[in-house]
Formats: sequence, C-alpha cells, structure tokens
Amino acid sequence: MSFVRDLLRRHFVDTRPLQIPDYRRLLGGQAVAFVGFQLTAVAVSAEVFTLTKSSLWVGLLGPVALIPLIVFGLWGGAIADAMDRRRLLLTASMISWSATLVLVVNAFTLQNVWVIMAAVALQSTGFAIASPTRNAIIPRLVPRELVPSANTLNFLFSSIGSVLGPLLGGFIIAGGGYGFAYLIDAVLFTASLYAALRLPRLDPQGEVTAPGLRAVAGGLRYIMATPVVLMSFVVDIIAMSFAMPRALYPEMTEMRFGGSGIAYGWLSAAIALGAVAGGLFSGWVGRVRRQGLALTFVIAVWGVTVAAAGLAQALWLVVLLLAFGGFADLVSAVWRQTILQTYAPDAMRGRLQGVFFVVVAGGPRLGDLRAGATASSFGLVPAWVGGGLLCAVTVVVVGLAVPAFRRYQVRS
Repeated sequence: MSFVRDLLRRHFVDTRPLQIPDYRRLLGGQAVAFVGFQLTAVAVSAEVFTLTKSSLWVGLLGPVALIPLIVFGLWGGAIADAMDRRRLLLTASMISWSATLVLVVNAFTLQNVWVIMAAVALQSTGFAIASPTRNAIIPRLVPRELVPSANTLNFLFSSIGSVLGPLLGGFIIAGGGYGFAYLIDAVLFTASLYAALRLPRLDPQGEVTAPGLRAVAGGLRYIMATPVVLMSFVVDIIAMSFAMPRALYPEMTEMRFGGSGIAYGWLSAAIALGAVAGGLFSGWVGRVRRQGLALTFVIAVWGVTVAAAGLAQALWLVVLLLAFGGFADLVSAVWRQTILQTYAPDAMRGRLQGVFFVVVAGGPRLGDLRAGATASSFGLVPAWVGGGLLCAVTVVVVGLAVPAFRRYQVRS
C-alpha cells in the first residue's frame, strides 16, 4: 500500500492546494466558467466562417482580440499591484460577462460579423484584466511550496474546460445554434462571479506604484534584466505564433471531414485533451531541474507534432497528434508560470502576470493571424505544416543560443 501511495505522489497530480477553501472556490469557479468561455470561442470562429466563408476572417479574430489583450493585460497587471485584487477581479469579470450577452443578442437577431468583432474585443478587455489578477492572487492563498501544484491544477482544470467546451460546442451548435451556445456561456460564468465574491479582501503588500506607464515600465525592465524570465516569454511566443493551428480548424473540417460539427469539436478539443493528460500525470514536472533545456525540448516537440497533424488524413490521428502536442504545452506552461510566481515579490507580481498573460493569450492570436493569412495565400497544408516545423527549428536555435537559459536550473 505504501508503494502505491508513493507512486501516486511521484507521478500523479498534487491535490494538496484543494485543502485551502479560498483557492478551492477560485479554482472551481474558474473551471466552470472556462467551459463556457471555450464554448464561446469555438462558436465565434464557426459563426464567423459561416457568415464569411473565409479563414482570413477567422484569423482576423486574432488581432481584434490581441490589441485589448496587450493594452489591458499590461495595465491590468499594474492595477493589480495597486488595489484590492478581489474588487478588480469582480469588475473585470463583469466586463467579460457583458460581452457574452452581446454575442447572444447578435446571434438571435442581427447576425452581423462586425458586432461579433466588437464583442470579442470587449471580452478580451475583461479577460486581460481578470487573468493576471487571478494568477497574482494564487501565491496569496497557498504556501510557496504549493505554488507549482496550484498552477498545475489551474492548467489542468482549464484544459478540461478546453476539452468539454469544444466537444459540447460541436453538439450545441449543430442542435441549437450559436445563440444557444453563447447563452450557456453566460449562465456558466456566474460560477466565476460567485468565487470572486467569496474571496477575502486582497490589498497590495509592500511599496505601491501608481498603475500607470511608470509601473508597466518597471515590470518590463525587470523582465529585460532577467534572461531566464525573458526567454520563458520568448519561447512561448515562438510556440504559439508559429505553430498554433486553431484558425485552420474550420477549413480542415470542411475539406477533410465534410463540414461535420462533431469533427470540428474534436479538432478544437484535441490540444486540451493532451493537456489534461499532462496535468493528471504531472507528478514528475516539479522534479525537473534543467528547466531551460527542458522548455526548449518540449516546445520543439509541440511544433513537430502540430506539423505531423497537418499531414494526417484520419480524424483520430489528427486528434492524437494534437493531443500529444497539448501534453508538451501544458508542461511548458507550468514551468514558465512557476518561475514568475516564485521569483517576483508580491509588489511586482501583478505586472509580471500581466506580461505573462499578454504573451500566453496574445501568442495564439498572432498564430491565428499567421495561419489564416498563410492559408489564404498558400493553402491549408503549407500553412499548418510549415508553421509547426518553423516553430521547432526556431525554438531550438534561440533556446540554445542564450547561455543563462540553456544552463538554468530550478532553485532549491
């Protein structure tokens, strides 16, 4: 029996942070709301493609969301270092919720692609403020030694939402239409609002910097002066902007799988399926010490598996390859997030989380634009496969070229 317990501790996800009530509610509310968020993301891409019949239009969702992500992600992180984080999280959540309601009304009435674009921009604004705020809250709720485990649980449950949302989306869009999908998101989002309401007051600790350009610049200077932190951002930008195939799912569904909504749901959920597996079997992640080399390796694996998925013809094989890439992406995300949360003092943590959020959320949107534009110019397969291979080659060259990152070992 002791052997079994030891095996579970070493190889399966660490659930000790769930013993902390505030963290447990925050995680639960985020997990439920994220199912709806992913459901909306799938429905938006599909609705835009239905209205325009163009992957370029689907790709344009990327920059429409990216601009608010950059502006409000950086500014939101600075605000999170200067005010009660609970109140800021509630305000940002209400902004995102209102955007979902706009999508509901538009789907049942106007069906206008420009309204969709405006709603996506508004949703990104709320999301850009809420996400770094929520991540900056975690080290205030759990002991330092449990931060990596808390991050793994966050990514695990977000990945579960990324599986359930798209899979449900395939059925819901086929049976009830886009408006019904957005309505479900609006209902599920109330779980996140409840979790934020139950948090304690979380005033800033240490010296407070006014949340303006000076505060943002201070966070950026810290990143630029810390090569390991800087490279953790760079390799993620390479991974997402070069290899993310998300904007090509509608076109692949139509070309290879007869436009099946179920196939589209599986494609949209595939990467998250692999991330769920990575989270469940994550006990080893915290024991890897050469994390610079490890990050380079797993992102190269991500690029190669995405490229292989673009060549596969059977749906099951495409899903399997994307899932393997998702496994690698989850492991990478845990290491990068933990570096930021444990290196930074609390007074700087919100700003660094703001930059982290901009990179994590903005990178895939750059990838959407790249994928949509190259598919329109060169076709589906060159856009998909070429991006994955370019990611793998570039991350190896860049990752090995920076000695501090190449030699980096996790602090004991």
